[in-house]
Amino acid sequence: MTDTASTITTTPEAQLKSVAHGIEDMTIRGAAIIAQAAAGALGAYARGIWAECATITIEEFQQKMDWAATTLVSTRPTAVSLPNAVRIVNRYPKTTVAEASETVIKQADEFISHSKDAARRIGQIGQKRIRNGDTIMTICNSSVAISIIMAAHNAGKNISVIACETRPRLQGHITAAQLSAAGIPVSLIVDSAARTFMKEVDLVITGADAVTITGAVVNKIGTSQLALAAHESRKNFIVAAETYKFAPATVMGDYIEIEERSANEVITPDEIKAKGLSNVTIRNPAFDVTPPEYIDLIVTEIGVFPPAMSYRIIHDHLGWDLEDTE
Repeated sequence: MTDTASTITTTPEAQLKSVAHGIEDMTIRGAAIIAQAAAGALGAYARGIWAECATITIEEFQQKMDWAATTLVSTRPTAVSLPNAVRIVNRYPKTTVAEASETVIKQADEFISHSKDAARRIGQIGQKRIRNGDTIMTICNSSVAISIIMAAHNAGKNISVIACETRPRLQGHITAAQLSAAGIPVSLIVDSAARTFMKEVDLVITGADAVTITGAVVNKIGTSQLALAAHESRKNFIVAAETYKFAPATVMGDYIEIEERSANEVITPDEIKAKGLSNVTIRNPAFDVTPPEYIDLIVTEIGVFPPAMSYRIIHDHLGWDLEDTE
């Protein structure tokens, strides 16, 4: 008897392209989740091509892994966690395919485990900066920023949160729902109201998509205006970032490519036509750059640092010199 519910099989290439597409269209989103997905995809790809090609040479394996790395990295140009994860996972001995594949798989598993543990550690370290009764402002949907806020709440601190909507994708709605579900009082505000509400805030906590050598932080669009408003109001501005979000090849934050996404995320084609905006250019940058002088502290899984120490983290902890990124 034939089983009508037959299993659909896909090639290793198709599986990796599926992950890459998910990252590109933001089905897979958030710097840490993107990094974990890329690491997992590389590990699965290495396992798949090894199993599929019994006679593959190490040179052919290297060509395939280079293709996989390029395919993943090209999906989102700004989030440094993505190329850093690929770089960490895609280092292997050029000896045999078996040894190379096993190394990639092992490093992928280790990276994912480290990434998840880093978020937990950042929460425990960062919550020490939150006092009982504090009101915290945040933007977007950062897993590590939420980890800090949740750790403070779980420690019994009576806190509240003001979450910016984070247009146009409204990731702030996700943050508000997650924190509210945990029993934390949350106010959801439009992004342009951040300066108005800063007087009610004790500190600002955000995540990061990249931290440059100078200590500038690239994060979701709107982060820099929060930092400027906090600086003006003399409120602490804290960034939560895993060490793999530090960018070895940067000299100034502006050198990181700022991704500009489709205008369709801001306004639909039908709305453009109905409102007479056909000849209007609609811009949709996904990130902005916050200068280090507006940042008080960066919380990582290895401790709390001022922005000026960013290069030491890259050099001492990640073990990368600038020439390693060429």
